[in-house]
Formats: sequence, C-alpha cells, structure tokens
Amino acid sequence: MSAQRLTMSIAGFFILLSLGLGHYYGQIDLTKMSWLWFITFVGLNLFQSGITGWCLMTNILRKIGAK
Repeated sequence: MSAQRLTMSIAGFFILLSLGLGHYYGQIDLTKMSWLWFITFVGLNLFQSGITGWCLMTNILRKIGAK
C-alpha cells in the first residue's frame, strides 16, 4: 500500500471515528437528518478509496480532462 493510500485510509478512519465517538457520547445526533451524514459519506468514501485504490471522484475528474 502506498503512502498516499495509507494516508487516505487513516484520514477516512479518523473522520468516521470522530463521528462515532461524538454520537456515542451524545454530542452528535446521527439519528436525525443533517449535514453530518454528508461528512459520514465523505469519510466512508475516503476510507474505501484508501483501501481499494479506486475513487469515483477521481474517475469523473479524469473523464472531464483532469490529469
């Protein structure tokens, strides 16, 4: 695993961990619809892309001309 992928995995894990701990200690209520679900989605995708090396956003950006 490359350093970049490991960094993405750790960052995604820390985002999800902080959301989980905030919810567990009652500081964040994830049972209600809020912007925290967007952060959860971003954290999951960051973690997944770090593990697998595949990122949908990267593929979309490459198709529209980014290098």
